[in-house]
Amino acid sequence: MKTKPRLVVTRRLPPAVEARLERDYDAVLNADDRQIDADELVRLAAGARGLLVAPTERVDAGAIERLPGSVRIIATYSVGFDHVDAAAARSRGIAVTNTPDVLTEATADIALLCLLGAARRALEGDRLLREGRWRRWTPTELLGAELAGKRLGIFGMGRIGQAVAKRARGFGLSLLYHDQRGLAAAEAQGARYVARPEELLAQSDFLSLHAPATPATHHFLNAARIDLLPAGAIVVNTARGTLVDDEALIDALRRRRVAAAGLDVFENEPRIHPGYLELSNVFLLPHLGSATVETRDAMGFRALDNLDAFFAGRVPPDWVNR
Repeated sequence: MKTKPRLVVTRRLPPAVEARLERDYDAVLNADDRQIDADELVRLAAGARGLLVAPTERVDAGAIERLPGSVRIIATYSVGFDHVDAAAARSRGIAVTNTPDVLTEATADIALLCLLGAARRALEGDRLLREGRWRRWTPTELLGAELAGKRLGIFGMGRIGQAVAKRARGFGLSLLYHDQRGLAAAEAQGARYVARPEELLAQSDFLSLHAPATPATHHFLNAARIDLLPAGAIVVNTARGTLVDDEALIDALRRRRVAAAGLDVFENEPRIHPGYLELSNVFLLPHLGSATVETRDAMGFRALDNLDAFFAGRVPPDWVNR
């Protein structure tokens, strides 16, 4: 009987994913869903041939250097893989894979939820009701921003940016985008390409961030760039928390230079900047972009497809450090 590859799984995953894991692998599961640090990960990896990690684990060069030689692949349960030092893994002959393509629709839905929640002051309305302060309808209460006829700037026009543009067209928004290059008309979803990000910001009544986390995009939205936005603009971030300079955005929200923000991701999450919690004009979500049953299952199955291919001697479809 063929021995199943031993696999360390750092987070509790959806039941359908764990069922497949236990069927096909000698899986070391995290039933309590506790946080696993680098020391424990290295210890658990003894005798393992692969790791299935999540963005909550930082598998840096130091951790990779300490992994036992038996580990040949690290599959991350995410599209982004900036929490895994792919170059360090490659130097040790360890493959790294991710899960692209499967969370586009769910994340685009959350981006529109953040946009609408911020524009229509959903947090304030919810609090008004829950705290028993709503007495009657009035013509001037909680006036927000209408979407139709406004300009939505999309920074990063990959799959999720394109899906956001497709949805936004239905709200009557005028669309423009910046990416490293212009896209074919079918991909652009009717959005106009803007070559310089500064030009995009200056024309964005709503700004939605969809770029990856790289050194070039770190704190992209800083004080200087916020000042380029039209007065009263609304900012949405469902990409990576590091794209935003928190101090700068919080200051702009306090001064109402930025009217509102809808945020699903944060730098140093879950330890988000406390300044956001003091503001009523920020619609906050706890990184729910991919949080549907269908998408979280699909992410797990995509990670397992990569692992299955690797251990069968095939090239994993999502090998990012080859």
